[in-house]
Amino acid sequence: MRPIDRRTFLAGSAALAASTTGSAQEEEDMIENAADEKSPDLPGRTKNTRFAVNVEMWFRRLSFVDRIKAAADLGFPAIEFWELEGKDLEAIAKVSEGCGVEVAQFTAWGFVPGLNDPANHEAFLAALRRSVEAARILGAKKATVVGGNDQPGMTQEVMHGHIADGLKLGAPIAEEADLMLILEPMNIRVDHAGHCLYGSAPGIEICRRVGSSHVKLNWDLYHMQITEGDLCGHLREGIEEIGYLQLADHPGRAEPGTGEVNYSRVLREAKTLGYDGLVGLECWARDGEEIAARRIFESDSW
Repeated sequence: MRPIDRRTFLAGSAALAASTTGSAQEEEDMIENAADEKSPDLPGRTKNTRFAVNVEMWFRRLSFVDRIKAAADLGFPAIEFWELEGKDLEAIAKVSEGCGVEVAQFTAWGFVPGLNDPANHEAFLAALRRSVEAARILGAKKATVVGGNDQPGMTQEVMHGHIADGLKLGAPIAEEADLMLILEPMNIRVDHAGHCLYGSAPGIEICRRVGSSHVKLNWDLYHMQITEGDLCGHLREGIEEIGYLQLADHPGRAEPGTGEVNYSRVLREAKTLGYDGLVGLECWARDGEEIAARRIFESDSW
């Protein structure tokens, strides 16, 4: 007699229960639910959180638009990506719509030149206007803004003030277009030495100074773990200023389940606090994308 695997056992148990208590449709539903409980065919269809695959980091062997299709094939509802330069936005929009995949966000303004220098604010506004048009094509509602690397002769306080001033200038444009600008604090211990904005407190303070519903934080849990830890505690303190969440485990910047962070606990806390938006998977797929997707499915189970 051949061994019975867990999937077969669960399906058989569900069928037996249904045969004595319910209809044929109920039987089919129970079998499907039991089979998917531990080994889903589409692991991107997670239980509690909707994830957006970062297609700059996943499926890199494929063309850019084929990465979108590959994310959809695993059941993920959304994607995100970095800069607009070099991207065929019309093709991205067409493929995304065809796959039923949302473009969660992209990068409107990167590390250089720094938003923390007022000399760059006019260029920032021009880039923002281009991003508004890109967001219209893509159907995206959010765009990441980076504060910039340290400016010679400027203190942290001064640089943060310049970031806030630049975002104040951009806020009316974002509000009119209904495009949320999400400011991303980084970490300087592992990935971004010399960057001027790291940790939750200064990011929260900048958003509060701007005072716009369309200027919030891209709260990357990976960066926050490295910078300050106490992820759930800081989420509680800053929830009103969170516009978007991203994640990766640490060390290694791979998917949940490969490092030290208990993402089941952290994601549950975010949900409890009222965050119901997409969560960006800005992480490497350590052992391949399908295995990564299954680890993410498990991390979203509680």
